[in-house]
Amino acid sequence: MDLGIKGRRAFISASSQGLGLACAEALAREGVHVTLNGRNAEKLEKAAKLLRETLAGAQVDFIAADLTTPEGRALIIQTLPDVDILVNNNAGPPPGKLDDWTEEALLGAMNANMIPGVQLMRAYVPGMRARKFGRIINITSAMVKTPHYIMGLSTSARTALTAISKAISAEVVVDNVTVNNLLPERIDTPRQEFMAQRMMAQDGITHEEARRRIASSINAKRMGKPEEFGAACAFLCSSLASYISGQNLQLDGGSYEGLV
Repeated sequence: MDLGIKGRRAFISASSQGLGLACAEALAREGVHVTLNGRNAEKLEKAAKLLRETLAGAQVDFIAADLTTPEGRALIIQTLPDVDILVNNNAGPPPGKLDDWTEEALLGAMNANMIPGVQLMRAYVPGMRARKFGRIINITSAMVKTPHYIMGLSTSARTALTAISKAISAEVVVDNVTVNNLLPERIDTPRQEFMAQRMMAQDGITHEEARRRIASSINAKRMGKPEEFGAACAFLCSSLASYISGQNLQLDGGSYEGLV
């Protein structure tokens, strides 16, 4: 299937590994010129090199910048003034409880998981509308629909991004600019390794048992594959998905119990 995005330009934040890199790989495979992002230039160089070696002819570069700072976002926008595809992604705060959620922690979560995405949309949406093509993907979390207590801080910020993106989507779709959210749960990335290590330390179990517990929490009884997540991202960025906007797509192995 030709997704109709060959030659488009994409920026994927927090993409040196994990879900961001999975999206970058899927887009590069479709002939999209991909710009990776993260704070560690060495990791970005390795990721870019891997994509170039894996995908013949892939156009991949990177911008090392901290998107949680105004200076970092300014560098990104100055280096890459226009994009056709924007994938907003960033690591969230650690698990915690009410006692941990100070005002400083709340503001930090918003600064990681809500503010950067909105500010990048402010920068790139006008050009997308003028060119009559734009695709924006926010990588949020399945917990936006089913919050878990210990992940409340991360979920609150991602839910804020979801809400404002829904409002934006209604305004810009007339210009063939779509805004959608991907809601992952238990995709086999470094994030799940972090959760496994945390479980091992808390419960005194082996790595194998920790991964088994994680997989057993999903109805499919396995973790999702990064390439499955990337494929969903690429389709929503395609020319074929121009009638899909303002939606939350769950990638959770059929675990969500609600209807909407």
